[in-house]
Amino acid sequence: MQFICYPRCSTCMKAKKWLDGHGISYEERYIHEKNPTYEELADWQKRSGLPLRKFFNTSGQRYKALGLKDKLGAMSEEEILRLLASDGMLVKRPILVDEACVLVGFKEADWEQSLGVDK
Repeated sequence: MQFICYPRCSTCMKAKKWLDGHGISYEERYIHEKNPTYEELADWQKRSGLPLRKFFNTSGQRYKALGLKDKLGAMSEEEILRLLASDGMLVKRPILVDEACVLVGFKEADWEQSLGVDK
């Protein structure tokens, strides 16, 4: 299981604490050091069933500085994937990836259900 995160992100810290608290083992990957590739993002989007827009860190400075809120609608899927793959700080985090699921962002109830963990 891969845990893709940014170490100074408070949501990532909560998710890591949750994983550790439930005894779930994972390989930690820092998104700013090893950005997800185009191929990974395309695969994760398909497997997650989420629209590509859900893979953006919409509260991030880079997202806002680039004015992406108003630009994404005019972009193709390929352009969006290339943009996400170009800068890890544009990608929503954490992302948890294993053979069975891809979870984007941390919502405890979703993680409990997807990972079969009791509260």
